[in-house]
Amino acid sequence: MTLKQKIDNFRLAMSRKRMWINLLLGFSAGLPINIVFYVVKVWARREEVDLGTIGLMGMVAIPYSLNFLMGPFLDSFTPFKLGRRRSWLLLTQIGLASSMLALSFCQPKVSMLSVALATLAVAIFGATQDVAIDAYRREILPDEEIGIGSSLYVYGYRVGMLICGGFGLWLADPDTFGFSFNQVFLVLAAIMVCCTSFTFLADEPEVTEDGPKTIKEAAIDPFLEFVGRRGWSAAFIVLGFIFFFKFGDALVGTMLGTFYVDMGYSNKVIAEVTKGIGFISSMAGLGVGSIAIFHFGIMRCLFLFGILQCISTALFSILTTASLKGTALGLTIVIGFEDFSSGLGTTALVSFMATMTNKKYTATQYALFASLAALGKTLFGSGAGYLVEYVGYVSFFFIGSALAVPGLALIFLMTKIREDQESV
Repeated sequence: MTLKQKIDNFRLAMSRKRMWINLLLGFSAGLPINIVFYVVKVWARREEVDLGTIGLMGMVAIPYSLNFLMGPFLDSFTPFKLGRRRSWLLLTQIGLASSMLALSFCQPKVSMLSVALATLAVAIFGATQDVAIDAYRREILPDEEIGIGSSLYVYGYRVGMLICGGFGLWLADPDTFGFSFNQVFLVLAAIMVCCTSFTFLADEPEVTEDGPKTIKEAAIDPFLEFVGRRGWSAAFIVLGFIFFFKFGDALVGTMLGTFYVDMGYSNKVIAEVTKGIGFISSMAGLGVGSIAIFHFGIMRCLFLFGILQCISTALFSILTTASLKGTALGLTIVIGFEDFSSGLGTTALVSFMATMTNKKYTATQYALFASLAALGKTLFGSGAGYLVEYVGYVSFFFIGSALAVPGLALIFLMTKIREDQESV
């Protein structure tokens, strides 16, 4: 295919409604996740909750690692007449708005349990919405548009994260509007209500194969189909890679909110630099990543982007030095590089996982991959606060960087297996 043909195909793909629906649904998916992993932790730290307790709050994010359990239900049942995918989208979006509203009535100083339960509800509905959106994206996009569509989805996702973690914190700073965190959650709930309009704008995907009719077909057959298609050894290498690829990066991310507070940054600086500058750099990473994948393929990009993620995680340690501690310039440099490399890695990983699915079992298989990608963060992130208290932030960042190495090694194994299969 010539360069002109590639450009023409790209323009044609970008003119289609389904591409922009993916962007909007990405926004809906990105809005709640920063509540679970970021905003509530910053809120609790401002209320002087100890690091150990804040770290344990990571347990409420476990639905993002277990959302594959919802896959069979989303593949098998249709709650409303909107269609299988759109019904679940609407149901989860209403649940998210209600959960955010519940958070607006909580107080960390009065009861961290109530904060945890409301945040858990956000995580459950948010994780289930992710399953529905991932399945929708895989079913609505042809194979040749997965890379572009995945990039647009992640763009929307990052905007949603910016609105929640950036704009939300900015509203809660005394030098801006001085909102309480409770008022911020009310604003986010109202935005989530508006996201239901995206579901009504979307077209229900047309799937040529019949969906699973029994729990066995919905829960067991997707895994057997994946293993049968690739073989046991190759299947587990793929699953191991998905688990490790963003493990270190994600684990460190669970404690970045408290790190910024402990380094002396205000809500305003956190919002403007980590979310404002971070948003711009991550958008650049997503764009560069999608172009690189388009020209060089997923496997090459996964390895290069993984190395950059490894370096960016370790760079946070320089913010603890006397010359850079608490300075907006140092934070800007580190965040710019970290979010750029993270955007690259996210684009490659999302595209890779999409290519691994069978459209008959889209929700279950993609949810399994996405759960594995989040498992390290949610399973081990709950102890991250105690780890920071024990080893300090500098060692914590280097540990996170080292945890990227297994994922890089598995890329070599996947490439070798693919080459061996093609030579047969």
